[in-house]
Amino acid sequence: MSTNTKRQKGFTLVEIAIVMVIIGLLLGGALKGQEMIENARTKRVKADFDQILAAFFSYQDIYRALPGDNPNASVQHNNNQLGNGDGRSTVNNNWGSTTDDQETRLFWEHLREADLIAGAGQDQPQNAFGGIIGVQNDVGPNANQMNGLSMCFSNLDSDVTRIIDNQYDDGNGTTGTYRVIQAAGNARNTNVDSGFNNHTAGVEQVLCIQM
Repeated sequence: MSTNTKRQKGFTLVEIAIVMVIIGLLLGGALKGQEMIENARTKRVKADFDQILAAFFSYQDIYRALPGDNPNASVQHNNNQLGNGDGRSTVNNNWGSTTDDQETRLFWEHLREADLIAGAGQDQPQNAFGGIIGVQNDVGPNANQMNGLSMCFSNLDSDVTRIIDNQYDDGNGTTGTYRVIQAAGNARNTNVDSGFNNHTAGVEQVLCIQM
């Protein structure tokens, strides 16, 4: 009497190799796609800075005043509800302020009332990394202060700030027109840190660019 035996067939080495190649291609494509997204977001920081800076200069040309500091904004924009600045040629208060009618918040509303940037109200716009974009005069303590008006981008990690500073400035987070601020758990503080070189990836930082 004969019996039928069932043979279980496993994967051959060739089949396993093909599967591994496919998995490798999928992983490589996903990583490359993520890298492209990060590169686009990093470039967006500089693009946002350039666009807002152009709007800032256009506002001065049209209204002969700084947005946020304009003492005649409500009249010039024909809006009695619009706050006015003090006309002292500086944009006062903290770049990350959440208090309405402070000049660093009026800055955005004045630009929007002039149709120079998108949006409405006084909230700071969001940047490509989910943080905010703010402006402030004389960011940082006296030891390492950025004189004049600067534009700050929050929620960037050290890899991003390093790339941007290397591409557009001197590669040093404590000097030049691009400087790094360590958030230290508070994305709205203005303490100048020792720069991105002493920080590991994933640590939240704020990049301020002199305007």
